[in-house]
Amino acid sequence: MEQAGELLRSRGLRSTVQRRAVLEALRGHAHSTAAELEHRIGVGTATTAPGGLSRQGLYNVLDDLTRAELVRSIEPAGSPARYELRVGDNHHHLVCRGCGRIEDVDCTVGRAPCLDPAEDKGFRIDEAEIVWWGLCDRCRPADG
Repeated sequence: MEQAGELLRSRGLRSTVQRRAVLEALRGHAHSTAAELEHRIGVGTATTAPGGLSRQGLYNVLDDLTRAELVRSIEPAGSPARYELRVGDNHHHLVCRGCGRIEDVDCTVGRAPCLDPAEDKGFRIDEAEIVWWGLCDRCRPADG
């Protein structure tokens, strides 16, 4: 990944300590919730929160980064929004009903969208989002 500051500027965003901290906190931690990021960054802790980042500030940064397409937000049913750095490739997700683990699934066709609807209803479609649900190998009973 490019340096966080250069990446932000390339998308027309100012390179603030808060934005850089969120990007760094997501590195290596795909599918993080805002609460997980809050803990990882130290939000609300005056001695560790970068630039005095507050909970509301974290959500504002996540919104900015998502709108700039530096971060992708996914919202599996029954789960808080999850954030990841993998953007722009139309990949999909597997979600475990037991533990909530989320794994990326590459698009089998290799171009967006992976699936073509029977009818476009007047939309110009440029992306498909698929979520498969099941039990991961750790949650599945040994006989199943």
